[in-house]
Amino acid sequence: MTTVTQTVAAPSNPGWLHRAESWLDDKGKGAWIAAMVLGFIFFWPVGLALLAYMIWSKRMFSSCNRRKSWTRTGMTAMRSTGNSAFDNYKADTLARLEREQVEFEEFLKRLREAKDKAEFDEFMEERARSGRDSDDDAA
Repeated sequence: MTTVTQTVAAPSNPGWLHRAESWLDDKGKGAWIAAMVLGFIFFWPVGLALLAYMIWSKRMFSSCNRRKSWTRTGMTAMRSTGNSAFDNYKADTLARLEREQVEFEEFLKRLREAKDKAEFDEFMEERARSGRDSDDDAA
């Protein structure tokens, strides 16, 4: 079973509204949200109209097309280039970078644990010191 999708052709002489919509679509969801916020700031009915349009056209809840193209581009970076020397270099470099990232994350974990231990030891010393001081005051 096949489905038929209709595509709406762009008008031969698009107006400023169509050009603005295309420009905002090219920039992504953030541009639509920024336009809506600016609409609320300068003249609230414009912001409200943009919000209604974004919800009605499902721009508010759809994923950004640019992000999908980035994902596709990232996947093509892992394909073979045909140059085996470069592919080996790329694979070795990526493996080294992944290994360094894991080592760095482990270092940060040890650093946090050492800092936490030092703070805890200092807390316990202060507590013991205040306990001794209160015992000396009571005697």
